[in-house]
Amino acid sequence: MSWFESIILGLVQGLTEFLPISSSAHLRLTAAFAGWHDPGAAFTAITQIGTETAVIIYFRKDIGRIVSTWARSLFDRRLRSELDARMGWLVIVGSIPIGVLGLLFQDAINGPFRDLRLIATTLIVMGLVLGVADRLAARGGPDDQGGRHRAAPPRKTLRDLTTRDGLVYGVCQAMALIPGVSRSGATISGGLFLGYTREAAARYSFLLAIPAVLASGVFELKDVGGDSHLSWGPTILATVIAFGVGYAVIAWFMRYISTKSFMPFVIYRVVLGVVLFALVGAGVLDAKAAAFE
Repeated sequence: MSWFESIILGLVQGLTEFLPISSSAHLRLTAAFAGWHDPGAAFTAITQIGTETAVIIYFRKDIGRIVSTWARSLFDRRLRSELDARMGWLVIVGSIPIGVLGLLFQDAINGPFRDLRLIATTLIVMGLVLGVADRLAARGGPDDQGGRHRAAPPRKTLRDLTTRDGLVYGVCQAMALIPGVSRSGATISGGLFLGYTREAAARYSFLLAIPAVLASGVFELKDVGGDSHLSWGPTILATVIAFGVGYAVIAWFMRYISTKSFMPFVIYRVVLGVVLFALVGAGVLDAKAAAFE
């Protein structure tokens, strides 16, 4: 991987990690359109250390409270009912699905899952899922059987988060092992279907990603250097760029979702997926053209 490639891919990672459009898909597509080798799942995981560092800094006060209260609650039973102590356990519980499935499907993640036709499919399908979830959140709930709009209870906040909901979030996050799904898109959609506010769904989504992403990134460090197409210098540069750009994006995104709809992202995903299918079908792009052998 050249220095120029690392700069571009670092920018792409930072710009797309927190938006519900799939950073892994965009890294794959950037390489495909540019005629570069697929940077691979290892590069994606390592550069995500940069974007997750941005999450840690942005949510540092929340994370500090959660870690402190959770640790103290191990010895002080009175703290176990506190929201921050429960959040500590819920992040742990919600991280189990992606940890298990990531190990079980490691070969597929590095191979078949990176097929451009599969990415196009997940972009469209998960885009439509996000659109439906967003509309339900905006309307307050689905219509009843008589066709009349049913008033829904107030949207839930993180104080309402249960172990069951945490596991559902975790399963949604695990779906992002397939490029094109989007970690934030899947978990936010799951949260909206469960009745949470956009802000609550996004906040838990970002907190939930920290253990899984950091563990995955550290695990993949073994693939840098040696006979690998990844070298330390460009990979570190891409990670640093992803951190800086990612921090700016997460700050913007958290403000955006407080008042705006996800529909622009839905439209973008569907259009990109359709265009990708057309390019692959026309022979302009080979579904595996950029794959690193």
